[in-house]
Amino acid sequence: MEKPVRKHNQIVILKLFDFWDVLEQIASGLVKLFMKLQQSRLVGALDTVLDSNARVAPFRILLQVPGSPIYSAIACGELLNGSEVYWAVAIGATDEEINQHWEWLEQNLLHTLSVFDNKEDIVSFVKGKIKALIAEETSSKLAEQEENPEKFREALVKFETRFNFPEAEKLITYYSCCCWKGRVPRQGWLYLSINHLCFYSFFLGKELKLVIPWVDVQKLERTSNIFMTDIIRITTQSKERDFSMFLNIDEAFRIMEQLADVTLRRLLDNEIFELDPGLQDPTQITKRDLEARTQNEYFRAFFRLPKKERLHELLDCSLWTPFSRCHTAGRMYTSDSYVCFASKEDGCCNVLIPLLEVVTIEKMEDTSLLPNPIIISIKSKTAFQFIELKDRDTLVGNLLLRLKQVKANNPALRNGKDKDTQNCHSTCAEYQFGRLGVAPSQSNGDENDKNGRHLLNTEALSSTFHHSGMDGLDFRMSREQIKESLWNDHFSEYGRTVCMFRTEKIRKLVAMGIPESLRGKLWLLFSDAMTDLHSNPGYYENLVEVSMGMCCIATEEIERDLHRSLPEHPAFQSETGIAALRRVLTAYAHRNPKIGYCQSMNILTSALLLYAKEEEAFWLLVAVCERMLPDYFNHRVIGAQVDQSVFEELIKEQLPELAEHMKDLSTLASVSLSWFLTLFLSIMPLESAVNVVDCFFFDGIKAIFQFGLAILEANAVELCNSKDDGHALMILSRFLDHVKNEESPLPLIGNQHAFFSDDLEPCPVTEITDLIRDSYEKFGDRSVEQIEHMRYRHRIRVLQNHEETTKQNVLRVVIPDISILPEDLEELYDLFKREHLISCYWEWNSAVVIQRHDPSRPYAEQYRIDSQQFTNLFKLVSPWTCGEHTEVLAERMFRLLDTNMDSLIEFKGFAGCLDIMYNGEMNEKIKLLYKLHIPPAFRENDRDSQSPLKAPLLSTSRPLVIGKSNGDTIDYQKQLKQMLKDIAKEKEAKAEKELPKMSQREFIQFCKTLYSMFHEAPEENELYQAIATVTTLLLQIGEVGQRSSSSGSDEFSEDLQTEASTSDQDVVFTDNVKSPKNPQSLPITEGDWTVSIEHILASLLTEQSLVNFFEKPLELKPKLENAKLAQYSFKTNGASHPSRGDPEHLSAQ
Repeated sequence: MEKPVRKHNQIVILKLFDFWDVLEQIASGLVKLFMKLQQSRLVGALDTVLDSNARVAPFRILLQVPGSPIYSAIACGELLNGSEVYWAVAIGATDEEINQHWEWLEQNLLHTLSVFDNKEDIVSFVKGKIKALIAEETSSKLAEQEENPEKFREALVKFETRFNFPEAEKLITYYSCCCWKGRVPRQGWLYLSINHLCFYSFFLGKELKLVIPWVDVQKLERTSNIFMTDIIRITTQSKERDFSMFLNIDEAFRIMEQLADVTLRRLLDNEIFELDPGLQDPTQITKRDLEARTQNEYFRAFFRLPKKERLHELLDCSLWTPFSRCHTAGRMYTSDSYVCFASKEDGCCNVLIPLLEVVTIEKMEDTSLLPNPIIISIKSKTAFQFIELKDRDTLVGNLLLRLKQVKANNPALRNGKDKDTQNCHSTCAEYQFGRLGVAPSQSNGDENDKNGRHLLNTEALSSTFHHSGMDGLDFRMSREQIKESLWNDHFSEYGRTVCMFRTEKIRKLVAMGIPESLRGKLWLLFSDAMTDLHSNPGYYENLVEVSMGMCCIATEEIERDLHRSLPEHPAFQSETGIAALRRVLTAYAHRNPKIGYCQSMNILTSALLLYAKEEEAFWLLVAVCERMLPDYFNHRVIGAQVDQSVFEELIKEQLPELAEHMKDLSTLASVSLSWFLTLFLSIMPLESAVNVVDCFFFDGIKAIFQFGLAILEANAVELCNSKDDGHALMILSRFLDHVKNEESPLPLIGNQHAFFSDDLEPCPVTEITDLIRDSYEKFGDRSVEQIEHMRYRHRIRVLQNHEETTKQNVLRVVIPDISILPEDLEELYDLFKREHLISCYWEWNSAVVIQRHDPSRPYAEQYRIDSQQFTNLFKLVSPWTCGEHTEVLAERMFRLLDTNMDSLIEFKGFAGCLDIMYNGEMNEKIKLLYKLHIPPAFRENDRDSQSPLKAPLLSTSRPLVIGKSNGDTIDYQKQLKQMLKDIAKEKEAKAEKELPKMSQREFIQFCKTLYSMFHEAPEENELYQAIATVTTLLLQIGEVGQRSSSSGSDEFSEDLQTEASTSDQDVVFTDNVKSPKNPQSLPITEGDWTVSIEHILASLLTEQSLVNFFEKPLELKPKLENAKLAQYSFKTNGASHPSRGDPEHLSAQ
């Protein structure tokens, strides 16, 4: 492809015939060329492009349209060379600039042209695309669509008109883009709403509408195809959709990521997920809210802060760093309870300042050397100087207000003075690392003091259960002393409190291994558990008193696992360690019942108790479970599975040869899951694993990812040569068991979780510090932000895998009991689940509906629907359509299935009733219909129970001789006698419980249902005649039973003889019968009139047309296909929730 050609007047012209010559071998057309956007701006000023009086740009890229005499300016264009038309696509002030635009066009756009067959299509496509881009650019930058009400309102009207959603489906934002349908791009508009991704295109006379619910998205990624280098691919269960040519693809993908994450977690992970306050009501979510959530989550993840922390200000500034004697450029983050700083150079300097530690916040004099400075002084007599802060006065005012609020809310500071607050929980000296004294030892164990309160451990267990007489102990202790000296030097220069300067130097010290004497205290500082400890004096002690002695599932599980917690360590071979472990785990289960107790928490807590006092260990456990490893310790361990999925992606990126050899990385996941859940404590020698925990408390989950990669990289050759999965797992287990820490003063304690065969060759020993150093050098380049984005993507996949597992387990339970084909049953389950989700989207009580989905319940009970949802589904898939009567029948069916009276039914019950309707024998179908017309399904106050068919219309004198249309008659007298005898014998033979008999009112409703079912059937007239005959027969049976019960069995035969001669005319339900002129002339005692299921079934069997109707094979699949379309067809009619209408030109993918 030729580059732009410079003419003498410096106008860049693209000669169209050159393009056609070059592209002729791949397609016959040119060209779609338009401007590249950088940071949401058109190259050059759009105003200049659109202004006909503006100065002519020195360089331009033009698109020539041959053979067209019509002048059509899209951006800025002018008629050149007679009848030829050129469209200006890009402009530039310099040759370098215009060539950059050209390179972007080559890389991103020109490959698309090969899909078009003629020039007219290309011209139409270019015209539509350019207009769409200019229209969107007018709306401008990041969140300006919401700031430009007119533009956004116009898009909203189009969205509502095109997709006809209820008003509750709020539009968040929209983008101009292309949707690829096969090899053809369709230019149109992408609409992102709170529950759906929608795309609309009208191109070359064809309309395309796509509706993709966020809960159906299984994968969301940025990738490429053969035509485009950067596309957004959305994968659902059925297909993939590619979208490209965004003005700002970064922003579009970020918003999609957020919407998918929020919606999936709100609807599918409501067991433990808690939305930010601004996102609690989906109808109030805006694009700004989603962007704020992104910043909030990154802020909390980077500094590992509590979920309740909300970011208020994010400002560029510089911080005075005394160790480098200069100001370090970075950003200040301020939240409810913290002021944080992160340098622009990753790892250079980070600072965490809890407002609890702040004494004063002051403004300094503004000078040329120190512009807009403020000073933040903390209790340890240290001051932090920030400069170059914009809007300094507002910032200081806000910080002072929050400082006042924090002190007012803190019980230790509420009534204290500054002098007292420095020792708010315990003496300051106790937490200063230069003086690591401990309180006098108290009796440990599960003993109580004189007041009956539980005595807590006031020192770390490792200081009580220490070892002596080990070989090389003197050398190891000297190494410890050297480390302590290095740390003390660091403290003197960088600070020794939670507000210390965190630099690359401290990371290197951590990687070498924290000294045993400092480990517990540094864990407290790095995790900021120290702030929680000081903020809640007496909290843990009171929690222990309340929780100990209580019995629940969590405490039973805790007792079962107590003696499995580091059993090789002497501290947990005594009652002292076991009692402390019991108290911490029980107190946490009481504090956080959503988590309660999960396996692996015992291993982690045991290690914490070795290096921290009991109360400190409790707050460290809080920090790990609630901040550092979110969603790890719950019923489904979603967080751990998400990180496992992220770990698999990192293996593919960093160790491609290993990933290629081990096609199924889930094998590694079965091993690595314990790495993440126990931080390697359960699969490595303790003296080595604690070094990994050191890195975890300093760097967070990033340290576990990179350490895991280092382990796999160290064993990559052996793993690639492994024979099978079992061999690979044995290689890793042997390696981990031989990771040693030669410098640790701890005794060498074997790891009981590892397994390997004694007859194998000895495994070489690996030093833990070498392994950690390799992990930082080779795999330490991942940022927190990158990991968080990876978590977003993989959380979608993990949640969808859980949903698929739930579906397969439900189907496995249901399939043996019903005859519906498995593939049809799977589609039926999807309809059932979608009906629940649709109600979650727009119903006025959607919050209540969402709570019905409980992932902690058994699989078959996780999704349940109410009466209205069941009615909607019944109308869509039931073969028993009865016109207006269908809704009444659905309500009765729901009451029949709702056996526990909680107004909700599960999928198994729903599938069971449909199975009878489609695949049941005739007697099963009639029995189901019978049950629908007796209590509890039938109620006197039903909408249809007050129909014109009431008891008085039924005469007590009905013929048993029925006239036929051909003049013949059938005598039912003998048949009736024999029928009653057979029924009597059948009753004696049956031991099972009989169904209650049906009253006359219930029978009338039963008849009405049958009449409604026959409406519009091919053999409608024949069925009406047959049911009239059966109805007459059953009326006589009921009346005979009524008379026989009052007159005795001897009169039974005479009654039949008399009634048989009263009339020979056919009696059916007619209009004059339904509305008798004198109802009082037809008295009847309804309470004594009854028929049984046996009567009804035997009577129906006498009519072949009825038998044929109920035994006719029925196909469920066509109903399911129609239902998938109709379920997403809406006619709002101004209602608060959608009513279902006929299918429209709309597809849910």
